Amino acid sequence: MKLRHIGLIAAGLGIALFITLFSPFASSSPDGLERVAEDKGFSGVADSPPYRLISDYVFPWVGNEDLATVLSGIVGVLIVAAVVFAIAFLLARGGGAQRSTTGGGGSS
Repeated sequence: MKLRHIGLIAAGLGIALFITLFSPFASSSPDGLERVAEDKGFSGVADSPPYRLISDYVFPWVGNEDLATVLSGIVGVLIVAAVVFAIAFLLARGGGAQRSTTGGGGSS
């Protein structure tokens, strides 16, 4: 991986982590999908998810709700980044083997 790519990845990850500091200021109003479900009267019909990594975007053992929200944002960013890096690593590893076996630059 080139140094430029590492710098871009670090900058993107840093920006995402910085934005989590503002998560306590997010609107407490429901988002568009929740609002439509409430307006149309089917919000109670939805099933709960089969698992919850960070329930309601806060850690229950952290007393300060704003800090708990920021921490859950940071953990969420790191989880997504780890999954993306793992997938990219696996794709690069598999793609590298295919590139080297297909030859290239052969003579005509």
